[in-house]
Amino acid sequence: MERDKLVYMANQIAKFFESAPEGARSQGVADHINKFWEPRMRTQLFERVDSGRTEDLSPIVLGAMPSIRRPAAPLEERASKQADEHAS
Repeated sequence: MERDKLVYMANQIAKFFESAPEGARSQGVADHINKFWEPRMRTQLFERVDSGRTEDLSPIVLGAMPSIRRPAAPLEERASKQADEHAS
């Protein structure tokens, strides 16, 4: 999915939760993303945040990041990493 579209979607979710009590805002965003975003979308969101490109993300989304489940690495990547470990 286009990364700018992901930012837009995440910020729209945050906008919805702005009316929630302060302690529930970030958790609401995290719950929604965990339930409805496929792993590929969450991976792209984490890649953006991990690279420091957070200027366009709502503070509520950034506050939700610790509660958003980080998808496992793709099977090919895990297999390659295991092969490298065994070769050492």
